[in-house]
Amino acid sequence: MKRLQFLYFDAGGGHRAAATALKSVISEQDRRWEVTLINVQELLHSLDVFRKMTGVRLEDIYNRMLARGWTLGAAAGLKLMHGVIRAYHRPTVRMLTRHFIDTRPDLVVSLIPNFNRAIDQALEAALPAAPMVTILTDFADYPPHFWIEPRTASTPAARFVICGTDRAVEQARSMGHRSDSLTGKDADVFRVSGMILRPNFYKPVDVDRAAQRARLGLDPDRPTGLVLFGGEGSAAMLEIARHLNDTQLILICGRNRALAERLRDQQTARRAQSEKAAPRHIEGFTSEIPYFMQLADFFIGKPGPGSISEAIAMGLPVIVESNAWTLPQERYNAEWVRERGVGIVLADFRGIRDAAAEMLASLGRYRSIVAKIENRALFEIPEILDGLLSNGR
Repeated sequence: MKRLQFLYFDAGGGHRAAATALKSVISEQDRRWEVTLINVQELLHSLDVFRKMTGVRLEDIYNRMLARGWTLGAAAGLKLMHGVIRAYHRPTVRMLTRHFIDTRPDLVVSLIPNFNRAIDQALEAALPAAPMVTILTDFADYPPHFWIEPRTASTPAARFVICGTDRAVEQARSMGHRSDSLTGKDADVFRVSGMILRPNFYKPVDVDRAAQRARLGLDPDRPTGLVLFGGEGSAAMLEIARHLNDTQLILICGRNRALAERLRDQQTARRAQSEKAAPRHIEGFTSEIPYFMQLADFFIGKPGPGSISEAIAMGLPVIVESNAWTLPQERYNAEWVRERGVGIVLADFRGIRDAAAEMLASLGRYRSIVAKIENRALFEIPEILDGLLSNGR
């Protein structure tokens, strides 16, 4: 029985979701692996300088920032965070080393950014032969020292990177990693077909769209947009709903109950002004995102790697925003949308009305492009990990 550790954070939710999805599919494949999920925030709790200064954990600060839209200047904030991480690098390595000595994993998978140098050094000190794999849950890296660390002559041989886009592979190559052949013994970069999605995005959703739309109070025959800004929602949804007065929408607010109430109040006011106002369905936190995406025709949201990948998997072209408020590590995602032709990128959502009109006018073309993209990363990654364990690399 091989012992694998998947390291994650709860900042943003995508890292835990990716780790949980991988563990789930590995369990279904009945491999002889014992997979343990490790929240690095909890492991390094005593070193969280942000908690010491503010009384709030770093990942909680990040999640509150997302919920309130306080993302302007995030690049400068990232430099500050990296400075703090560097200052606490040695004690971080010591704590992680003790953890690896105590638990003795056969393979370590990092699904987090920022701490991979410390994880690498700790694993080398504790278990030099154990492979370490960094899986990017972003479309691309945001160097320096975000996801991919440079490979040098002193880097242990058993250090690997899994990327979901060509851009990320190119970045790894520029930092000394080798990806000449994904099956060659000298390769340490593996290209998979996208981001990690939860297993329920691969399960067929056999629904009567017309009947289910009617059940939610929507017009069965009216084109429908799905608006989603992650688990914490966003105040931008109020602006989008206001501008798209004539567009039928499903708005998913996540844990942001105050936002859901404001959207319901907005909808009540719209109905009072006109009985012909486009129907809306307002949903709180839900794990049934594939179901709601099945009822929609296109997606509106932030350019997060998870949101875009989920929408594409469900056949939805996207409308996203990219500007100074966009998180630095998510800006390439908007470029990817343009490059692949799977949607529309706006400078800000004040242009959402025209973008929605353009989307609906060319919906068939956009959906045809989206349908050609197949993401099987969730099933490709366990095969890669199996190869690394079997080869003892």
